[in-house]
Amino acid sequence: MRTHARTARDTEDFGGRLAGLRPAADAALAVLYLTGELGAGKTTFARGFLRALGVAEAVPSPTYTLLELYPAGALTVVHVDLYRVQDAAELESLGLREWARTGHVWLIEWPERGGTRLPPPDLTVAFAIGEAGHDIEVAARSTLGESWLAQLGGPRVGG
Repeated sequence: MRTHARTARDTEDFGGRLAGLRPAADAALAVLYLTGELGAGKTTFARGFLRALGVAEAVPSPTYTLLELYPAGALTVVHVDLYRVQDAAELESLGLREWARTGHVWLIEWPERGGTRLPPPDLTVAFAIGEAGHDIEVAARSTLGESWLAQLGGPRVGG
């Protein structure tokens, strides 16, 4: 599934739309890989996703903290940014395994830096900078991802 976001608001709205279609909080762990170059909209998408789940606090990029946890009712969102990770072995100190369970959604920026130490994605959300905004492509990578993506049909954000 592809869409185009003309503005940051469109990107946030798309993140919110995807959050609204997420599996139930009692479903298995859900993992989204957010890929794309710097400034392509990954954190903006995450902000919209979290806002739609009722997170009111600021949602900065976790570039320096590497990991932020956001309680959202019965759900916990784990926002990870691996941009500064030089070796996948560094992930061991984050304690990610503790949050690899039911009722958690992971949003992982720069997942390619995590190597095989990350769970496989249910959805991959790829961002690309275009001339008039950002192109976003969502691909299912699991049965859970397929059912999530199937619900995403309908009008595209940003036209």
